[in-house]
Amino acid sequence: MNAVLIMAIAAATAAATMLGGIFALSLNRRIAMVLGFSAGAVLGVAFFDLLPEALSLGRKFFGLPGILAAAAAGFLLYGLFDRLVTRHDRPGCGPDPRRGFLGAGSFSVHSVLDGLGIGIAFQAGHNVGLVVAAAVLAHDFADGLNTVNVVVKNGGSKALALRWLLTDALAPILGAGLSLLFHFPAIAQALFLAGFAGFFLYIGAVDLLPESQRADPGVKTGLATVLGAAVLFAVTRLAP
Repeated sequence: MNAVLIMAIAAATAAATMLGGIFALSLNRRIAMVLGFSAGAVLGVAFFDLLPEALSLGRKFFGLPGILAAAAAGFLLYGLFDRLVTRHDRPGCGPDPRRGFLGAGSFSVHSVLDGLGIGIAFQAGHNVGLVVAAAVLAHDFADGLNTVNVVVKNGGSKALALRWLLTDALAPILGAGLSLLFHFPAIAQALFLAGFAGFFLYIGAVDLLPESQRADPGVKTGLATVLGAAVLFAVTRLAP
């Protein structure tokens, strides 16, 4: 049953990625609010679900310092990976199709990891999987935005951007399928969940929050972030 659900959620993340890319091409003005809400949701799942679950599974193996170290490692490793994407414009540099290729390709690799993370979270528990899936859905919308933007800003055509968008959208389905081929013991699940918490902390704090701030520095965008975190807090508290 979980296998069917995991693949269905992976398909939903594909749809979220496509929707984000279409929003980017249409330059919808409500993108800032969506990004702000997504930032709060992603931070919320790290603080309210992934880290507590990682501690529950792995505290007897690693203790509190070990779990927090795994989360910090996830944060720092994702930061290094983010530098490879080169999604942000460099001063004095014009469009470079190679940067568009690298950026869009890196987003696709990241999306494979998203799908894998959903599958691993479901191995840790049904409710954990659902909350992680919600966070992935939230930030995959932004991935769709960024995939299109990094191609178009570096001289790529809209047709090329759409092809990369489709690749990025299908990537989490591949990752979710791979997760069904392996079973991870509790000790490994704890490390993976802590690492993914670090990933989501980076995505929310370093990626989504600044992007929403650039798009609209108003108070409403900040309130959308608070709302996103509050919704995830409520989801984790109400889950049986």
